[in-house]
Amino acid sequence: MNNNEKYYGNKQNNGDQIQHMSLSELKPFEAQPFKVRMDESMDELVESVKEGGVLTPLVVRPHKDGGYEILSGHRRAKASELAGRKTVPVIVRDLDDDMAAILLVDSNLQREYILPSEKAFAYQLKLEAMKRKAGRPSKENVGQIVPNFSGKRSTEIIGEQSGESYKQVQRYIRLTELIDPLLDMVDEKKLPLNAAVELSYLGTKAQADVVESIEKHETVPSIEQSAKIRRFCKDGKVNPDVIDSIMQEEKPEKLKVVLKEDRLREYFPKSYSKKQIEDTIMKLIKQWARRRSEPER
Repeated sequence: MNNNEKYYGNKQNNGDQIQHMSLSELKPFEAQPFKVRMDESMDELVESVKEGGVLTPLVVRPHKDGGYEILSGHRRAKASELAGRKTVPVIVRDLDDDMAAILLVDSNLQREYILPSEKAFAYQLKLEAMKRKAGRPSKENVGQIVPNFSGKRSTEIIGEQSGESYKQVQRYIRLTELIDPLLDMVDEKKLPLNAAVELSYLGTKAQADVVESIEKHETVPSIEQSAKIRRFCKDGKVNPDVIDSIMQEEKPEKLKVVLKEDRLREYFPKSYSKKQIEDTIMKLIKQWARRRSEPER
């Protein structure tokens, strides 16, 4: 359990009051980008809730139409429902829409596995909230959810907080421009992320044509093919025939060599690090390549 999940008595360690609330009073966050999947992980969570209840309180805020909106704990709420629980421990925070969105994204990004589509819409949600929040008075910012990030771009801040570069954050946000069939392929690891980013610059009609071509030829475009389709689209020359032609181009075979560490260790001192081994191998390969290029005497 993380430090921010620990609580004692009727207070969480940051001073928030904990209360038990009926599940019937709780509503999901309207713009929730994270899916509550009925998978093995959920089965385990349900069993855990049956045995010991919900250990980490949900974070909620008053809903404009009555009841409370879940900001953190959608999976715990569903698991409690499936476990037959009537109430769950919650912490109520009175947050505006932007601060609520930021809290929701930050708390859910701690999950062990997140789909690319979930990251895409989560980063977009947080980015929009941060942009609206920028420059506002900080009197509401008691929990330091939105610190002062003057001098840094919003995507850079999101990247620093999530352990990714700002360019990678931008790539994920581009995925929100994809039509559902292409986005599903990214989630299913059938379409590479960078190829999907290139296709995200196409209009919905061209994207639909790509999907049709994928189904017809039973292959997905490489990054190079996706970039080529994008260039044709930018020049106003893309159509189903052009996409089919590009999709049928032979993909260059990628060279992949796997060297097992235990075999390599036989030839290097035990004190050598992986980097030292890699550097030595590359040095030997370069020497071999130079000798091959030398004219025979």
